[in-house]
Amino acid sequence: MAASRLYAPVAPGIYPANATAAYRSSDKRAPREALIVIPETVSEVSGPRCGRESLGGASQDLTRPSGRGAEALGQRIIVHGRVLDERGRPERGALVEIWQANAAGRYLHDGDRHDAPLDANFTGRGAVVTDDDGRYRFLTIEPGIYPWGNHYNAWRPRHIHFSLFGQAWATRLVTQMYFPGDPTLPLDPIFMGVPDEAARARLVSRFDIERSEPDYALAFEFDIVLRGAAGTPWEGQS
Repeated sequence: MAASRLYAPVAPGIYPANATAAYRSSDKRAPREALIVIPETVSEVSGPRCGRESLGGASQDLTRPSGRGAEALGQRIIVHGRVLDERGRPERGALVEIWQANAAGRYLHDGDRHDAPLDANFTGRGAVVTDDDGRYRFLTIEPGIYPWGNHYNAWRPRHIHFSLFGQAWATRLVTQMYFPGDPTLPLDPIFMGVPDEAARARLVSRFDIERSEPDYALAFEFDIVLRGAAGTPWEGQS
């Protein structure tokens, strides 16, 4: 993952180590030598911005990927929030992408060997651009828990992957959103890889009954702070 000074870690305890013993595959991907800092120029901290033209046909409604026809199976959920900087100012025009497993805990990916069923009406991918107040919103399906083989009886908590682009391609943050009350969270080495308890809590969405739509969809709020002491932890191992 590329990171510029705009999204650089500035507070200890927020970001996971590149290699974590409990997260076995991180040892294969973590750098063996000290990182080389490349000085930034105007090209890295300014355009081109990833605007609406970057959506590539992706939708903020994942329940009907074609915009019509049959609907994806599972509990409908609304995932919404704001993208902010460390001073609480909105990040306007940020490209927010998500990807996730379906309701049975299976990704639409050739490498996913979980024997749970696929859903022909669910691609698990969406994208949107934040508005002037830094807000985003997705309509999707609550993802399932799935086994992942990291250790004996290992299960990944329900989660949605987030990727955010800011003012340039170099200003990217990749993280995961988790769900409140998930019993597998304390057992997950990726979630627990964030050292600070308060920082881990910022990865857990908030159930939002006010934004839930009666007889239709539950809502979860997930604000993302791009940097600073209250920053959202990124995926340090990716």
